[in-house]
Amino acid sequence: MIDWKEYSGQLTEKVGQFAKLAPDTMRGITAIGSAPAKHLHPKVHELIALSVAVTTRCDGCIAVHAQAALGHGATREEIAEALSVAIALNAGAALTYTARVLDAVSAFEKT
Repeated sequence: MIDWKEYSGQLTEKVGQFAKLAPDTMRGITAIGSAPAKHLHPKVHELIALSVAVTTRCDGCIAVHAQAALGHGATREEIAEALSVAIALNAGAALTYTARVLDAVSAFEKT
């Protein structure tokens, strides 16, 4: 497993370096990342972010949003419930895309 504390520090350092090279990009991503927090409770925002981090397989997102979720008072049980939603939707997405593959196969068989 990853040493999450060490990884988080390294990630912060590298993102800081990138921010100096591409400040406009960092301002843009900061604006995108903070926009939903205007209407959602910060804990809910972070639980959603963790679910998305799992579905996109983003270790950096996991590190950042796990810390933030805990900082906003999320419990292990709440985190597990949010991750259960991600698992359910990933399985559902696979099923939905299975139908798309079968549709594509049918289209190509006809040619």
